Amino acid sequence: MALHPERLFPVEPEARAIARRLYDAVAGLKIISPHGHTEPAWYAEDRAFPDPAALFITPDHYATRMLYSQGVRLEDLGVRRRDGSGTAPEGRAIWRLFAQHFHLFAGTPTRLWFEHSLEAVFGITERLGPANADALYDRIAEAIATPQLRPRALYDKFGIEVIATTDGALDDLVHHDAVRSSGWHGRVVPTYRPDAVVDAEALGFVENVGKLLALTGEPATWTGYLNAHRARRAFFKARGATATDHGHATARTENLSPADAASLFEKVLSGKAGPAEAEAFRGQMLTEMARMSQDDGLVMQIHPGSYRNHNPSLFANFGPDKGADIPKATDYVHALKPLLDAVGNDPSLTIILFTLDETAYSRELAPLAGHYPALRLGPAWWFFDSPEGMRRFRETTTETCGFYNTVGFNDDTRAYLSIPARHDMARRVDCAYLARLVADHRLDEEEAHDLARELAYGLAKRAYRL
Repeated sequence: MALHPERLFPVEPEARAIARRLYDAVAGLKIISPHGHTEPAWYAEDRAFPDPAALFITPDHYATRMLYSQGVRLEDLGVRRRDGSGTAPEGRAIWRLFAQHFHLFAGTPTRLWFEHSLEAVFGITERLGPANADALYDRIAEAIATPQLRPRALYDKFGIEVIATTDGALDDLVHHDAVRSSGWHGRVVPTYRPDAVVDAEALGFVENVGKLLALTGEPATWTGYLNAHRARRAFFKARGATATDHGHATARTENLSPADAASLFEKVLSGKAGPAEAEAFRGQMLTEMARMSQDDGLVMQIHPGSYRNHNPSLFANFGPDKGADIPKATDYVHALKPLLDAVGNDPSLTIILFTLDETAYSRELAPLAGHYPALRLGPAWWFFDSPEGMRRFRETTTETCGFYNTVGFNDDTRAYLSIPARHDMARRVDCAYLARLVADHRLDEEEAHDLARELAYGLAKRAYRL
């Protein structure tokens, strides 16, 4: 079934016509992708994707978690067990299984992204099902084997201007170096994600900190540890990074004295810190990272509020990032106060806040971002990067923090082919929201056109300093 050209627009004729005009003006804008999880090796090596299942299904936890919820085993979707046991099924078998269960995705953004990708990339307008699974598999497999659908060619086809990856603090960034030295025109930049050397409850934390210190030649002291982060941030920035990213369980921050912070560091480095001390250390490091951003200009992203690996048996068998992360209630007003007391009034600093707790939008996040010069509000994230989630985001935040204290859209995805689909969805939803403001005589259409461009392109480019 072909995608409807006016999908996600208002049903009211006047507002729908306005939305269409707004969308037509921004649909072709270049994509700024400032936060995501695509693999830098794709762009460095520019190899063909192996098969349709490896491209669409196995790495996409949006897809695998839905099927798992209905009793499909992750092994049967090509997800490897931690111990390496078992034999990975052939791609066609995975695709057939996905097709058999495709009806589960009715009404979800995953279906919209998937069908947008089929139509825009492969010219396929049939709905996937058991009857056509093999034919569509063959058609896609043949297409992705061609040079026209390798990662660099897709970068151009999608109209990407710049794309950021997310990289650990210990990463050598060799693939980023390869991209930069290749002469290719694409702009792929790293993002500094230090969680593995900041979270004392993370597996291998003490060993990871040892590697960080050895990598930078710094001593195992509080001052040496902070200097090691500064050195790694400079290493990332020299390779194009403009941002850091912090995926903490909560938004808690601390502003301890240097002596107390040094004492806490010694405790977590001993491996004997309890949960309360680990949480305090994560909070202190958010404030330290904000101070470092004042010095080096890197934009700071905070992504709190996920109960990671909620399913212990799944985690034990398959590891992290397998669809078992669950949103939880998150406090921002009290949690961020130590950080904001220290740096919140600095207009040269940019801290972008995200949430998985939608109840915090109008009560906490929009008022905070609508006051502190250092804060900006990130778009609807993860479980809520859906048409409904994006609408709720605009409806609950605009009245308090406006549009210009937000940062546009980022796709936050591992699924490369879904990037243009996700940006298209965001542009349609934002144009629909603006159209209603025009129809209600709260904006004139000329203003709405300017705002549509900002939401689709300008805000992200400026906020992330791209």
